[in-house]
Amino acid sequence: MNIRKMVMFPVLLILFSSIIFGVSDNSNVNAFTGQVIQKGATGDDVIELQSRLQYNGYYHGIIDGVYGWSTYWAVRNFQKAFGLEAVDGLVGEKTKEMLLRATKYNKQFVYDNLKKGNRFTHYGGVQWEIQTAPSKANIEKAKISAEERKNEIEKKLIIPEQTQNQQAQNNQQQQNEKQTNNLQQKKSPEKEQNQQLKERNQKKQELDSQKNTEKQQKQPVKEPTAKIQEKQTKPKKQGPAAVNMPGGFSQNDIKLLANAVYGEARGEPYIGQVAIAAVILNRINSPSFPNTVSGVVFEPLAFTAVADGQIWLTPNEKAEKAVVDALNGWDPTGGATYYFNPATATSKWIWGRPQIKRIGKHIFCR
Repeated sequence: MNIRKMVMFPVLLILFSSIIFGVSDNSNVNAFTGQVIQKGATGDDVIELQSRLQYNGYYHGIIDGVYGWSTYWAVRNFQKAFGLEAVDGLVGEKTKEMLLRATKYNKQFVYDNLKKGNRFTHYGGVQWEIQTAPSKANIEKAKISAEERKNEIEKKLIIPEQTQNQQAQNNQQQQNEKQTNNLQQKKSPEKEQNQQLKERNQKKQELDSQKNTEKQQKQPVKEPTAKIQEKQTKPKKQGPAAVNMPGGFSQNDIKLLANAVYGEARGEPYIGQVAIAAVILNRINSPSFPNTVSGVVFEPLAFTAVADGQIWLTPNEKAEKAVVDALNGWDPTGGATYYFNPATATSKWIWGRPQIKRIGKHIFCR
């Protein structure tokens, strides 16, 4: 009887452990394959990548297993946020390790929905039941929850590392100060001698200067000629003024912004043109979009002017001024990252974005 109990106990322990750990959302066993995941890739690795990025709010697109532009920029933003050396959109060993540390992946939930063809999301901190065929309100709540989770995890993983780096810098600075003090103490006698010599030379120069002044006062002062007077009164020509680029943007950035504003909104009132420039700048500052002017403007399917070639029209002064006002902080949209023309827009998705206001012919949204 005792032998039977001794055999049954470890068996029950193994079964109990498998029940406890088998239901975990974040089973990292066999997580990712050994390949470097890059733009254009498809398959299981990309499904897991998109799911993990969405879990913490870096990726808001469809989980479809296709590594496109949205996934690419989500990866870059993740790499940048977690201080990885390579911010290149390539998902190698270090990026995978950080993803495993910072995110979770409910593989069963994802594949059940994919097999059934369901529309679904994979945001952290939200019940899985309401993420299958979620309503727009639930999607927005899930995004907010994921953003909060993202901020918390970034603080836990990034701030301690920054604190260590700061401590190391402080220690190095203290060591440098000690070395400097030691050198100064060694050189103090030599420094005193140099100071005395410097004072003597200074007194000598003062005496020489005083003698020269007395000689000049004794000599008669010559009147300047008319030509010399003309040269003295003639104003000098000023050179061209330096161009000051606001916000650290280059001249090419400002030119491309003006092209985009002119191509998209040249028929709009002035405030409407400033609004278009503001939307582009808001996208640059958002983790969901590229972080450069060219990256935002030329993102696929982002702007009609790029698709039909009107981006290359020569902008007028009004468009250029609108860009400068937007760069200097004027945002009449209230923080919008999307806009559309209600007279021509047919996409249900854009109509479903939270609307902020209407300016001219465009409605501006979050």
